[in-house]
Amino acid sequence: MMKISAFGDEIAVDFEEQLQVLNDLAIPLIDVRNAWGVNCAQFSAERTARIKALCDQYNIAVACMGSPIGKSPIADPIAIECERLKRIGATAQALGTRNIRLFSFYPEGEHDAAAMQRAIDRLGALTDIAAEDDLQLLLENEKGVLGDLPERCLQIMRALDSTHFRFIWDPANFVQCGAADQVDTWWDALGPYIGYIHIKDARLPAGGEERSEVTVAGAGDGQVGLLLERLRASGYDGVLSLEPHLLEARHSSGFSGAEGMALAVAALRELMAAAGIDEGK
Repeated sequence: MMKISAFGDEIAVDFEEQLQVLNDLAIPLIDVRNAWGVNCAQFSAERTARIKALCDQYNIAVACMGSPIGKSPIADPIAIECERLKRIGATAQALGTRNIRLFSFYPEGEHDAAAMQRAIDRLGALTDIAAEDDLQLLLENEKGVLGDLPERCLQIMRALDSTHFRFIWDPANFVQCGAADQVDTWWDALGPYIGYIHIKDARLPAGGEERSEVTVAGAGDGQVGLLLERLRASGYDGVLSLEPHLLEARHSSGFSGAEGMALAVAALRELMAAAGIDEGK
């Protein structure tokens, strides 16, 4: 059994509208990244309390904080990200979750061994804070950062094998980095580190195209259906979080609108049924 969540700001800027649409779609969870146009790294105590009250009103639980931690230059002082983690961690706990998404930093130059070790050291410092504060860090693969390709994600996960530091598998992001047959090739190595799943898909560029096209789950080259089958076989009972990016993919967020989110939900539920996965409520 797996529960569906969704990035609410993919639906609307207004947080209550995000919850209304999720209720209409029978989605019991939300990933909180932006509410009323404000990023979760900047929530005040008053805004956090308002979010919690609305979630309780609509009977939707917060699954994860879609934080921007690590989507920053590796040359920046790590103290900046440590303080940001403490702040977002307090917000997460006030909203009833331990889960915080993060990234592995933009390199100054090449993805060389020294840069990877620097990223690992910085993520290790953040993991120490997570252990102290009982938080769950979830590393998302993302184009442009040091943990982009599957082999680089694996290197990071092996170096920081902690119960407070797990992996988010995002199929579309791997596709956009040029990784083909990602589940066939990397499931055995990366599967044991999974703590969360992002559901979006993309097609590999073809015929001279420069960019990959983002699609609903199952319509691209992310092997989402196969990923779901492997998750079911492994006993995964966690979250499948929709981050479809169907209308717009920006540097720090994306947008699908209410209609796009409805299409994304229907596509995911079809794949779940085909994989024999029961949907938790």
